[in-house]
This record gives sequence, structure tokens and C-alpha cells, in this order.
Amino acid sequence: MLSRFKAQVLSCLVALLLLLIPVMTQAQPAYAAASTAAAGSLSDFENGNLDGKDLSGRDLNGAQFANARLKGTKFDKTNLIGAVFSTSTVRETSFQGADLTQTIFDQVRIFDTDFSNAILADAMLLRAELTNVTVDGADFSDALLSPLQVKTLCANASGTNPTTGMDTRETLGCR
Repeated sequence: MLSRFKAQVLSCLVALLLLLIPVMTQAQPAYAAASTAAAGSLSDFENGNLDGKDLSGRDLNGAQFANARLKGTKFDKTNLIGAVFSTSTVRETSFQGADLTQTIFDQVRIFDTDFSNAILADAMLLRAELTNVTVDGADFSDALLSPLQVKTLCANASGTNPTTGMDTRETLGCR
């Protein structure tokens, strides 16, 4: 009962944070935003069409994918630590071996997508819909998942993550 309460509180806090991020970034002085963008540390793919793009092996730490189209996109072995995917559709996309630690998937529909050997430690899948997702060797340590998401992922989960050494079914809490 207490862990369900903690999950609900955490979900509310994350939702509030997601609402405040645009307000906080708009308040940033123009020179600071320009400096951040020039330094290459800000990756914003809002409303972007990334269908069929190969972003494998890139450093997209903290990237934001809001309302992005991601069909057939490749993120294999990509650093997506702290990235935010919101209100996007992810279809036939590959995240094989990607580092998705602390990544947020909020209101994202994920279909026919491969997360094999990916690291999703401390990730949050908030109201994310998962259909035909491959998670062989993925590490979901301390990820925030709904009971339905866990059930869906556990149905076909297997393997051990080659980077962290964690068993996929164990990190999901499969029974």
C-alpha cells in the first residue's frame, strides 16, 4: 500500500515537473539559451520528424522529443541519459544497447520497438502504451512502471544485460 502511494506521489511530482520545464526554460535569458545551444548540450527534437533516421552511437544526453515522429528510427548504442519523450509515437524503432537511464517516457505510444540490451535504470514510463516490445537483456532497475506495463513486458522478457549484468526479469519484478 505504501509503495503504491509513493508511486502515485512520484507520478504527480514528475507531471508537475513536466509542466514547469517549459516555463522555466522560457524564463532563461536569451544569451544563456543561445550559449547552451551553441555548446551543443541542448538537443530539442520537438515536433520533429525523425522517421527512418539513424541516430545510433550519438550523445543525446538530456534530449527532448516532444510530439516527435519516430518510425523506424535507430538509437542503437545511443546515450539518451535523462532524455524526455513526451506525447510521441515510437514505432518500429530500435534502442538496442542504448543507455536510457533516468529517461522519461510520458504519454508515449510504443509499438514494435526493440529495447534489447538497453539500460532503462531509474526510467519512468508514465502513461506509456507498450505493444509488441522486445526487452531481451534490458535492465529496468528501479524503473517506474505501472503493474500493466510490468505484466506486458514480463510476458516475453528474458536475458541478462551485458553492460550491467542484471537479469531482465529480476529488474522488472516478474513473478
